[in-house]
Amino acid sequence: MQPQRQYHNIALVGFMGVGKSTVGQILAEMLGFEFIDTDRVIETREGRRISDIFAQEGESHFRALETQLIQEFETRQGVILSTGGGLVVRPENLASLRSHCLVVCLWASPAVIYERVRYQGHRPLLQTPDPQARIAELLNQRKPAYQQADILVGVDFRSPQETAQYITNSFRLLRQWPGKKAPLAPPVTHSR
Repeated sequence: MQPQRQYHNIALVGFMGVGKSTVGQILAEMLGFEFIDTDRVIETREGRRISDIFAQEGESHFRALETQLIQEFETRQGVILSTGGGLVVRPENLASLRSHCLVVCLWASPAVIYERVRYQGHRPLLQTPDPQARIAELLNQRKPAYQQADILVGVDFRSPQETAQYITNSFRLLRQWPGKKAPLAPPVTHSR
């Protein structure tokens, strides 16, 4: 029997453009937690943009910076972590998050992601001739890691507020009854 996990924090994982920062800020306000965007912390510490880190030192260096940062939060409480899109691909990062966080994956279709990020030039992994195909490829590669989250929430037809409210309710429920399975996100019946 696995020991029951204690949730002190929430980690938002998922692909770029799914709304982790927006939802995270709403969650922090709802719960009275501190909001931390791991990409912004790394940029501040490094004194340069993530796209520059990728260009100058490569993706593996950036992923090492993510791992180091995530481990720093293992002893903190009352934090909403908005993580970079590829952070949970490293098993040690997911294990670190699971040691103290309810891990929530925000999921969107490749088409929705493309529409949200198509004009954002600061996305180094999308600097290709066919960014929509690259999104689909990366999403498929990362899907097994994303599926290991405690909760998977589809955001194609949910507002950030609706998403944050669902996560808040789930977090409170799971803290009240440790060991209980996370509820399934209700289907969304309206469309935009």
